[in-house]
Amino acid sequence: MSLDLNQLETRLWAAADQLWANTGLKPSEFSNPVLGLIFLRYAEKRFHEAEAKLIESGLGVSEIEKFDYQAEGALFLPDNARFSYLLDLAEGQDLGKAVNEAMAAVEAENEELKGVLPRFYGRLPNP
Repeated sequence: MSLDLNQLETRLWAAADQLWANTGLKPSEFSNPVLGLIFLRYAEKRFHEAEAKLIESGLGVSEIEKFDYQAEGALFLPDNARFSYLLDLAEGQDLGKAVNEAMAAVEAENEELKGVLPRFYGRLPNP
């Protein structure tokens, strides 16, 4: 999906409007949940790129281990810590809780991030 700068700006302002209207977050607090979600999206992108490279080198998916991803410069992401998992949650599931659990799972698998990732997504309403 390719966006030009104007489309990106429009989408970001729409997201900010939704956060302001539906969460009780102050405009100065918008960056925290947004950057955390961008982090998860980028981490999953790098995870899949590393996985593709490892498969190309001859490893089977079941043979790839956490340290293989890390050797490729990617974070290891358990299934529940992937952005795509969050997107596929059933309507009505507690999205804030799922994002908090995703952040905890990333930290649990990647010691260098221990205590760094945000965990306040419970303040976000379900869509």
